Amino acid sequence: MTKQVQAVIFDWAGTVVDFGSFAPTTIFVEAFRREYDFDISLAEARVPMGLGKWDHIKAVGELPEVSQRWQDKFGQPMQKEDIDKIYQTFMPLQIAKVAEHADLIPGAKAVIDGLREEGIKIGSCTGYPRVVLDALIPAAKENGYNPDCAVATDDLAVGGRPAPYMVLQNMIELAVTDVKAGIKVDDSVPGITEGLNAGMWTVALLLSGNEAGLTQSEFEQADEATLAGARAKAIDAFAHSGAHYQIDTIADLPEVVADIERRLAAGERP
Repeated sequence: MTKQVQAVIFDWAGTVVDFGSFAPTTIFVEAFRREYDFDISLAEARVPMGLGKWDHIKAVGELPEVSQRWQDKFGQPMQKEDIDKIYQTFMPLQIAKVAEHADLIPGAKAVIDGLREEGIKIGSCTGYPRVVLDALIPAAKENGYNPDCAVATDDLAVGGRPAPYMVLQNMIELAVTDVKAGIKVDDSVPGITEGLNAGMWTVALLLSGNEAGLTQSEFEQADEATLAGARAKAIDAFAHSGAHYQIDTIADLPEVVADIERRLAAGERP
């Protein structure tokens, strides 16, 4: 039988590599501290995850609690120049650190190898800019992951998430003939919105990424009650995302792909 699914487009951190999506969040905290001696929490750094990194810094600064602390300290709201300075501090730190967070999430290699065996193409996109992605790609390749296409948030003049442009660029480069034959897998709400805006099936990851914020060790050692609490927190975050499916990690993806195959064969659309 002809395969209905032509491509799966994966996010990077928290989806295929970097369990818990710690590379970007910890660097955001450090960049604010280094440039302005200003503290944000890891939880605050996680709130806008999935956006391009300049937009992410801007969004953190607009969080009510952060904005109030900033005004208390500096006497005015965060300015564009402040965002630029934090971003310029963030970038070299992120480039230097991202390869240290290139370990594959358990199950990723087996799932992706299985997709390829079925003739499904592997795409990817990210909130990372190109200079960071170019540091991450070879590190991930050494660990066994090398997607057929990788689009960074600043590759396209029109911008990144939550608009669909990075995903659609994957469709072009992978020569996918129909967007409904594509699946977007992501651990952030902007990444799910991106897939929906592109007309694709979307799969939200609950426990491996930003919303649960667990380390791999915490995930592997957690009892079911702890996992249930983390899962509930992530489900709440994705409640209004419109994601077609919600699974714990990439390891659970094969059953979803099989279900989408069935639905497409029956004439369903995303």
